Amino acid sequence: MLKAFVYICEAQRQSSMKISYNWIKEFIKINWEPQKVADLLTDLGLEVEGMEQYESVKGGLQGIVVGKVLSCDPHPNADRLKITTVDIGQSEPLKIVCGAPNVSVGQHVPVATIGTQLYDESGKAWKIKKGKIRGEHSHGMICAEDEIGLGSNHDGIMVLPESSEIGMALSTLFNIENDTVFEIGLTPNRADAMSHFGVARDLRAGLEQHGVKLEMITPSVSSFHIDNRSLKIDIDIKEREKAPRYCGISIADVTVKSSPDWLQNRIKAIGLSPINNIVDATNFVLHDLGQPLHAFDADSISGNKIIVQTLKSGTKFTTLDGIERILSEEDLMICDAKKPLCIAGVFGGENSGVTENTKNIFLESAYFDPISIRKTAKRHALNTDASFRFERGIDANMTKYALKRAAILIAEISGGEIASNLNDEYLKKIEDFQVFVNFDNIKKIIGYEIPKETIKSILSSLDIKVNNITESGLGLTIPAFRNDVCREVDVIEEILRVYGYNNIPSSSKLKASVAKSSKFESHRIEKIIGDQLSSLGFYELLSNSLTSEKYNNLIGDLDHNNSIKIINPLSSDLSVLRQTMVFSGLEAVAFNINRKKTDIKFFEFGKTYNYHNESREEHKHLSLFISGDKTEENWHHKQNPTNFFFLKGIVFSILERLGIEHWKSAVITSALISDGLQLSVGKNSIVEFGILDSNLVNNFGIKQTLYFADFNWDKLLDVISKQTIKFKSIPKHPAVRRDFALLINEDVRFESIHKLAFETEKKILQKVNLFDVYKGKNLPEGKKSYAVSFLFQNNEKTLTDKEIDKIMSKLQNRLEKELKAELR
Repeated sequence: MLKAFVYICEAQRQSSMKISYNWIKEFIKINWEPQKVADLLTDLGLEVEGMEQYESVKGGLQGIVVGKVLSCDPHPNADRLKITTVDIGQSEPLKIVCGAPNVSVGQHVPVATIGTQLYDESGKAWKIKKGKIRGEHSHGMICAEDEIGLGSNHDGIMVLPESSEIGMALSTLFNIENDTVFEIGLTPNRADAMSHFGVARDLRAGLEQHGVKLEMITPSVSSFHIDNRSLKIDIDIKEREKAPRYCGISIADVTVKSSPDWLQNRIKAIGLSPINNIVDATNFVLHDLGQPLHAFDADSISGNKIIVQTLKSGTKFTTLDGIERILSEEDLMICDAKKPLCIAGVFGGENSGVTENTKNIFLESAYFDPISIRKTAKRHALNTDASFRFERGIDANMTKYALKRAAILIAEISGGEIASNLNDEYLKKIEDFQVFVNFDNIKKIIGYEIPKETIKSILSSLDIKVNNITESGLGLTIPAFRNDVCREVDVIEEILRVYGYNNIPSSSKLKASVAKSSKFESHRIEKIIGDQLSSLGFYELLSNSLTSEKYNNLIGDLDHNNSIKIINPLSSDLSVLRQTMVFSGLEAVAFNINRKKTDIKFFEFGKTYNYHNESREEHKHLSLFISGDKTEENWHHKQNPTNFFFLKGIVFSILERLGIEHWKSAVITSALISDGLQLSVGKNSIVEFGILDSNLVNNFGIKQTLYFADFNWDKLLDVISKQTIKFKSIPKHPAVRRDFALLINEDVRFESIHKLAFETEKKILQKVNLFDVYKGKNLPEGKKSYAVSFLFQNNEKTLTDKEIDKIMSKLQNRLEKELKAELR
């Protein structure tokens, strides 16, 4: 097993969505325990990642009862306090010290009894305890409305209606909302489940498989009617491909104010903050039905006309958040006769939104092309509730219905009147899909035969229409809102999802196929070398192939023209595919050094990408990064720093493990490696290694020397695929070692001695090793001393001193003649 990964790049998570259980109950009359519902939703593919409780009043008014003030006398030790006796329906009234100026005899008041838990403004809990206030006992608290979460008034205690029953729980007097909220991890394909209506629809299908058949309650819009036609706003669609359907309606004489409590509770439960009745209504319909809406201040629409179009590239537009954005000619905009008002399906404009002074509104409900919205949202780095839905594909047939529902709600809670016809621009209808599903294929893919009647009931519960039934299968019509179900296999997945993966019995037989594969497959070799490096103390990196284009400026050999650029990058730091493995490694090294992990041994398998000769190329690499000490500090070795030769040993050990014995080496210096070697087999360079350029390393804030090796993995695999396995018997005769202490010029490399030795004796010379190097005192200037060992062995007989001496004499002569060496 490889050691734990040190550095892993961030990955995108699936989107999460909050769903209110009480809200769900408005669509289906279900009374299951929340945990049981969460389990079913998870089985249906709507994974519940968490559950939380919502209370419209923190604590739910638990422990607070209705009391009646029987007496109210001045406190003997405090001018501003009073001693009251309060009847809360028990055998004896409570004695309570109260400091409110408005407390008086006969009032019905909320009383927090001993042990009641209340919450301050920050949500911190505190308990009512029996105690003394200025020497007088107090057995509870008469509460102001802000102290129990029923308002913001703290001028005095809260006075209740005289009709309220003494001793009754205060929670029964007020409409307290208690709810369970599910956090659902929504996969990108499930655009149909991005609303309470959609989740309820899925839940109904799942319940039916558990024997619970419920009717789906669709909110009625039969009360929709036009009050007058005093506020007509025309609609002109210039980009019908990007806006296939656009609906709009005007509502006049609205009063912008706070939403009613029920509406505030609905949107608070799912984590939204109430703004005003108009905006809250559009948010409610968005999360209710999954249809994004936008309310414009109708008085700010010039020419009483809405134009859906694109604008010239470079046009400036300020959005609701006050940021000026530069538009692309691909961005779909909602405009009036003079100016842009909104980035369609993404974000509103600064001057078009609803304010407290708004009197008339124009309400928009549309279906926009998902690809267009997704590109615009990415281009401007905007991720809104509306764009989240539009870019995944909403139900185009819900657009008009949702607008009616919103118009009815806004007129009701704002006192406005519907003041225009409902304008619906929908020239080319988005059609349902036609799919045929074969019964044999269902059994083959699922691995189990589901009864045909069950299959039909599942499909019907998902609003998939069964057109015809034959012996071989079903002809189906898939509703347009299921844009992810367009193939036979998609339908089979839906059948299995609702039937339940857990309901498919496991086979008692273990079936497996034997794959024929080559021993030279990349993943096999990677496993071998990965295990080897791990055993040597290395950690594996997994990093992103995307990197920052600015990194290319750090290495002179890299050409910007060779970069493969991402059309819609998530950020500037992930804008191009990497041309070299070094940058991701440097990021990981810097990350660890900044956290005091200075001893570095990393390896990474990955690909590099280049645009070369009008074609895109990708190549597999193995990179190594080494820095700091070879081993951890201990009593025996205080410091043991890595060096070039340690890296060289690691590189050679990898090549030897792969069976590569013969290579050519050459000294290299580049913008990447300041001092290093290149090893080649034939004409192919298989690895370059050495010291990383200090300027490059410093750009990442790394102050210590960093060693780097870059294996061309594709070339390595090509070389080893041509290797043959060689066997030889264990030698029966002893080996003989002889040593030379040579005085040589400083520019002579050991490689020259090694090469010359094997040229001199090819049969019985087994190994040449450099075991000591000396430079300095007592040596002539420009000289160095090498201690070299030579190992001889003959597999056929025992060697004699005469044979060895003859070979050593030849070696000495050649060393003296060709390398100007001297024996010391």
